[in-house]
Amino acid sequence: MEDTRMKKHVTVVGAIHIGFGILGLIGALAVFFGLNFARQMAGGDEVGAMVLKFLSFSLPLLIGFMSTLGLVGGIGLLSFQPWARYLVIVVAALGCLNIPIGTLKGVYSLWVLLQDDTIKLFNPTREG
Repeated sequence: MEDTRMKKHVTVVGAIHIGFGILGLIGALAVFFGLNFARQMAGGDEVGAMVLKFLSFSLPLLIGFMSTLGLVGGIGLLSFQPWARYLVIVVAALGCLNIPIGTLKGVYSLWVLLQDDTIKLFNPTREG
């Protein structure tokens, strides 16, 4: 019975990371286009244009990278891949810095993925 309950929790965590991964990729595109538009509006201000150029490259790259990791990890969780558990633990821990939604998502994900019953789901041949 505990096994079935934890499978449901792992499925929910996977779905949450897939959903937020997709939203994050859309957000990365929006940030990219928004900052590039702001850079064009900066006009002749060289320092402002340089800062916006850096931000319009680095922020979408960071957001897209973390979103892709969450998306891939979430897909892996749905098929109970052992590597996906480790990946989502790292993504969830880093996501805790994103207050308040990332913290809630991260704490729930960590709670689910660090349970003994969950570890047994991902390592069925290993005891203890």
